[in-house]
Amino acid sequence: MNVRVKFFGGARSVTGSKYLLEIDDFNVLIDCGLFQGLRELRRRNWDPFPIPPEEIDAVILTHAHIDHSGYLPRLVGEGFSGPIYCTYPTFDLVKILLLDSAKLQEEEANFARKKGYSKHENPRPLYGTREAEAVFPLIKTFGYKEKIKINESISIKFQDAGHILGSAIVEMDLRGDTQKKKIVFSGDLGGYNQPVNYDPTPIKDADVLFIESTYGDREEMEDDVAEEIQKVINEAVEAGGHIIIPAFAVGRTQIVIYYVQELMKSGRIPEMPIYIDSPMAISVTDLYRRNPTCHKLRNGRDESIFDFKHIKYRRERKTSKLLNELKKSAIIISASGMATGGRVLHHLFHHLPNEKNTVLFVGFQAVGTRGRRLLEGEKSVKIFGQEVPVNCKIKRIYGLSAHADKSELFEWLSNFEDSPKFTFIVHGEPESAEAFAESIHEKLDWYNVKVPDYLDSETLFWHI
Repeated sequence: MNVRVKFFGGARSVTGSKYLLEIDDFNVLIDCGLFQGLRELRRRNWDPFPIPPEEIDAVILTHAHIDHSGYLPRLVGEGFSGPIYCTYPTFDLVKILLLDSAKLQEEEANFARKKGYSKHENPRPLYGTREAEAVFPLIKTFGYKEKIKINESISIKFQDAGHILGSAIVEMDLRGDTQKKKIVFSGDLGGYNQPVNYDPTPIKDADVLFIESTYGDREEMEDDVAEEIQKVINEAVEAGGHIIIPAFAVGRTQIVIYYVQELMKSGRIPEMPIYIDSPMAISVTDLYRRNPTCHKLRNGRDESIFDFKHIKYRRERKTSKLLNELKKSAIIISASGMATGGRVLHHLFHHLPNEKNTVLFVGFQAVGTRGRRLLEGEKSVKIFGQEVPVNCKIKRIYGLSAHADKSELFEWLSNFEDSPKFTFIVHGEPESAEAFAESIHEKLDWYNVKVPDYLDSETLFWHI
């Protein structure tokens, strides 16, 4: 058995995760993510796929986030017809996220065509709802720790990655002619002792390891997350403004709900409406209700935090628009988390110019995104083709990230009893990935720690 890997995304970037394993003549794609952020990255979504999609035999998803699953409709539309393996909650989330992604792309293309602000004469979406729906019949679902037979030589297990609902570490066992080998994909790893997710499952051994490095060069934890949120909200209320929180619909919205309702119940912030203005986030929140064993939010509670009396869910567009007319202070949580699309853009359009308001970011902001530009202090940002002045306060809370920081990544790595033959540092911007690779070499004395480039390839095993 001969095994090669090709890096079709998630290499020196935090988006577009795609890793192709060529195992003899059987091709397995680990994750199938959409590129986001910088224009040069987004353009890759429109490029021909590096190999004909019909030559891919199977796809394995670590989790549902769009940067790991969002290219599936395009892949299927161009000829892929094999099985897609994931956990039960991941399938439920993928259905929500892909349909939302398709709808947003269709709406944005139509809006750009109507307003005439696109460079293209006839703007079109990367894919639409029909292409997204074609993905779902191909998906096969499994629980954590189940042994899943891909073919006679390949089997996998999903282990809890602690990142979002249903997120998984992939353990892949290869049975060669003379040897057995193990490849581990960390997926995106969550932190430890979090209020929503369980700790990532410890893994003791791997011949080859692929590990994310989103925060491989930094510590992200606040001394007291609740105290920081309390401070930001109270300052905004004192100024008579609103608090706009761009938050990812999966995971981040739910943890923000947890902290805000805890602060209100304890009297540390005033009682006020908490508007969840994202149809996708509302649908995802329902999944948390239906999967109580996959997270901590219901443990020891008589009622769900999602039924808190001040939470008001806004599915309909007309009720969303009414939030622009609010007179008293309120908290508006809306997607997307990097302010790249979705309803939060309408709230930013209306609230950024008002110096009384506060925009609070609660997660990682990739290079090239509107959220990153706001955090870097730009005085205006373009929304719907118009330059919008930034007069409000821009804040960020650390410690709410769904990603493990540097020390937590090393805590997970400390479970390995021996160094892998190869360790590939993926899903990180160049500075973070390089720094993490150097730290692994220095702290753990591991060799063959590599930071691959886009479209690199590497032979992992030869004649096993």
